[in-house]
Amino acid sequence: MGYVAVKGGTLAIEESIRRLKYERVKKGKVLDVESVECGMRGLIDQVMSESSLYGETLAAIAIKQAEGNPEEAVFLMRAYRSTLPRKHYSRTVHTGEMRVERRISASFKDIPGGQILGATTDFIHRLIDFELMNETEEEAKIWLSAFERQVEYEADDTDLNRLPKVSDYLRAEGLIADCGNDDQEPDDVTRTSLKFPASRSEILQVLTRGQTGAVTAFAYAVIRGYGQLHPTVGELRVGDLPVCIDDPIGRSDPDDAYYIGDVKVTEVEMLIPVTVEKEHGKKELEFDIGYGVCFGQNETKAIAMGILDNSLSAKHPEYPSQNQEFVLYHIDSVEATGFVSHLKMPHYVTFQSKLDSVRKTRKSKTERQEVGSP
Repeated sequence: MGYVAVKGGTLAIEESIRRLKYERVKKGKVLDVESVECGMRGLIDQVMSESSLYGETLAAIAIKQAEGNPEEAVFLMRAYRSTLPRKHYSRTVHTGEMRVERRISASFKDIPGGQILGATTDFIHRLIDFELMNETEEEAKIWLSAFERQVEYEADDTDLNRLPKVSDYLRAEGLIADCGNDDQEPDDVTRTSLKFPASRSEILQVLTRGQTGAVTAFAYAVIRGYGQLHPTVGELRVGDLPVCIDDPIGRSDPDDAYYIGDVKVTEVEMLIPVTVEKEHGKKELEFDIGYGVCFGQNETKAIAMGILDNSLSAKHPEYPSQNQEFVLYHIDSVEATGFVSHLKMPHYVTFQSKLDSVRKTRKSKTERQEVGSP
C-alpha cells in the first residue's frame, strides 16, 4: 500500500489513524488478547508496574493496542486508571504474609526456609530457541500436565506463607538499626503534585511506577561510583500478597476483613555498607537498607529501586543520583515520552521566530563586513 498525501488537518489525522490500524492488521493476523496475557508475562508485569494499575487483562489489551510499545501501553493504562473511582482503601499489606514462589539471598547461602530459585532466566543460555517457531498448544498441554504431576509428587511441607525475613536476623545481631513503624498516612503523587524534599512514601511511589530502563540506568550509575559502595541483595522475594478491605458500611468486626484477591509482587531488601562515626572518632562499618517493591516479577527494577531508595536518602547530595528532583522527575515514562514526543508536534511559529533572529544576525554581520566595521 503506497502512501497517499492528504490535504486538510482533520482529514489527515483521520487517515493517519486508519493507517495505524492498517499497520497492525496488514499481515492478516489478529493478536489474541488471551495469548498476550498468557505469553508475555514480563511485558505485562512491566506495564502494570509503570502504570500503577494491577490488571493483567487490561495490560494485555493495552499492549495489543500499542503494538507492543511499552511506553504507549503505559500511557493507555494510566489514562484508563484516571477514569476509575476509588471506592475502597485496602488494609495495610504485610509482605511477611507473602505466599513465596521465588526467594533468594546473595548475602547468605543458608537462610531459614532455604533458597527457592523459582522461575528465573538467571541460569539459562542466552540462545534463541528456534523450536518455539513450531510449538503447538497440544504440546504445551502435554508438557504442562507432566510438570504438574511432578510438582505434586515432589511437594514438601515447607510453609511458603510465613518465611522469615533475612533482615530480621541482622537486626537481632545489631548489624542493622531498628526501624520503627510510621503510621503517617502516605502521600499520593497521582493526586497531589510532587514537592521537594519528597517524603519517603512519595519517593517509593515514584520509583515503583518509574520507567524500568530509567530506574535501572540511574541505579547503575550509583553503583559505578556516584554515591554508594557495592550493595548486596539481602533478600529478594516474588510471590502473591493477599489484599483485604474493611466492610464498606462498617458492619464487620474491626478484626475481620473481606479478602478480595491476590497481587503478585517482587520485593527486595538491599544491604548497603556505610561507615558510621562513633565516639572518640572511631569509625565502624554498618549496613543500611534500601527497599524496593513493584507489581509482578520485575526483579531488576525492584533491585534498582532499592538502590535508589537508599541513594535518595542522602542528607547532603554530592551526585545527581542523590538529587531527588533530578532522579524523580526524569524516570517517569509518560512524562518523559510525552515531552520528547511533543517535539514532533507543529512548532512553526517559535521556529520561524528563531529563524528570523538568525537571519537578522547574519544580515547585520554581513553589512558590517561590507562597510569594514569591526
